[in-house]
Amino acid sequence: MLWFKCGEILGGLALAVLCLAIVLGGYFFSVEHTPSENTSDLCSMAEASEDNIEKFRKENNMAFIVGYTGETGSALVKQLAKDKIFKKVVLIGRRQVKLPPEIGPEFEQKQVDFDNLDKYADVFKGIDVGFCCLGTTRGKSGTAGFVKVDFDYVLKSAELAKAGGCKQFHALSSQGADKDSRLLYTKTKGQMEEALKVIHFPRLSIYRPAVLMVNREESRPLESIARFFLVPIAKMFPTAITTPMDVMVKAMVNNVVSPSEKTVELLDNKAIHHISGISVKCNK
Repeated sequence: MLWFKCGEILGGLALAVLCLAIVLGGYFFSVEHTPSENTSDLCSMAEASEDNIEKFRKENNMAFIVGYTGETGSALVKQLAKDKIFKKVVLIGRRQVKLPPEIGPEFEQKQVDFDNLDKYADVFKGIDVGFCCLGTTRGKSGTAGFVKVDFDYVLKSAELAKAGGCKQFHALSSQGADKDSRLLYTKTKGQMEEALKVIHFPRLSIYRPAVLMVNREESRPLESIARFFLVPIAKMFPTAITTPMDVMVKAMVNNVVSPSEKTVELLDNKAIHHISGISVKCNK
């Protein structure tokens, strides 16, 4: 009987897949082509990045990166080594690692215990710009471990940075971050954002990338499968639900060197693409 109706079943399944593809395509098209309110300003930042970098270099600022051994953190280290915008970069982590040969002597590793971070307050003193790329997953660390890393460690690092005189704090969050979300991941990210706001940095920049397109060193099978299917979508709709790693870190650099009067800025995925100046042509 099933064999007899096989054609009907496959035909219905194909129709369902086609309808789903049309709906998703329409959604991605809408997200991709919906203009941002501040697109012109973001594009201007990308266009002025070279001049801004030159001016910023002359200020002899120092920076730190917490979470520098992760995928985003390590990519940011390489980008900062390439652009050379800081006279010194302190790499703060729970362990020291072998740095790539292109990383210059201005990068210094500091090993800390994040569960007793108050003991390492001196590491954060006198540093102008802070980057926080801390993050883990519930699958790797469990629920309590995930909250500890993505909220507690981030917040304590920010508090010590502010006490040490940090003028700019740049934190990696996620698309969909919402303190009232029912999902642990997006809820924790949203709560982290709200907690950072009340620290009152002179300038706080929060980045909300979509799915980061990177081949991770650690095994995340489901994420790898998702990225495989997202590759063709990313080519057609680059700002909809994906963020290439080079776009992510270049956006952070371009934003750091750009003058701003904002004390708090939330940069969504489309804004990240625009500021990077890599994957989106602003004159479209």
